[in-house]
Amino acid sequence: MNRYAELTGRILMSLIFISAGANKIVGYAGTQGYMDSMGVPGILLPLVIALELAGGVAMIVGYRTRLFALLLAGFCILSGALFHNDFANQVDMIMFMKNLAMAGGFLVLFANGPGELSLERKLGKG
Repeated sequence: MNRYAELTGRILMSLIFISAGANKIVGYAGTQGYMDSMGVPGILLPLVIALELAGGVAMIVGYRTRLFALLLAGFCILSGALFHNDFANQVDMIMFMKNLAMAGGFLVLFANGPGELSLERKLGKG
């Protein structure tokens, strides 16, 4: 039963990144402009998209899980601090706390690995 919970957890944590990465491609110019307006160089957008898509897919299949979990945890903390830092705004506070909660989940994956139902385990590396 735990193996299905591990897989389901990885899938649920990943969906937001795959969706966000795809939306950033569709709305590339708008996202780049938003990043620039927040003081983050829009030239970094391809790296953000690559991390969201590759990290999301890697988490789902359980490939290089510890690496991507650590990268996504850092991304959650950094993006929360950069884009959701108006703590007087309740929505920003909730988004920031969501980012911290997701980072916590990724750190658990970093510590424990992907679990039994994963490509890493199938390849004998997990």
